[in-house]
Amino acid sequence: MLFDQRTRAALRDAGLSQDDIADIEDDVAEQARADARRVEAFFDGRDVVYSDMDLTHSRSDYPEHDFNYVDLFTHSEDVRGFVRFETWGAYVEGARVLEEAEGEPAVVELALGPTVDARVRFAGDRSQLE
Repeated sequence: MLFDQRTRAALRDAGLSQDDIADIEDDVAEQARADARRVEAFFDGRDVVYSDMDLTHSRSDYPEHDFNYVDLFTHSEDVRGFVRFETWGAYVEGARVLEEAEGEPAVVELALGPTVDARVRFAGDRSQLE
């Protein structure tokens, strides 16, 4: 359920039917599922990605990461999951495609949870982050 009870009542008072509200919630949930699929598609087949993550001991503004997997799921409008690199991983608390190239995701952003606590952009090439 996307809208809390107070918001649902306000939407009904504004003239939306219960079916209209349910349709909006379904559409938003489907958009979240589509975002999750597109972000996962960005990572598919990649062994290495680059990010704008601020790493304490990195010599690069856009460090390289040996990528293992990303596993995303949705809960209503939220995209959540886990991303795993060679030696570390982080919870994902949000994900979206920022840029496309030739109709495919080229730069994505993940909101990473504890230990990172930041929104981080990832690309297949460093130049896409500059």
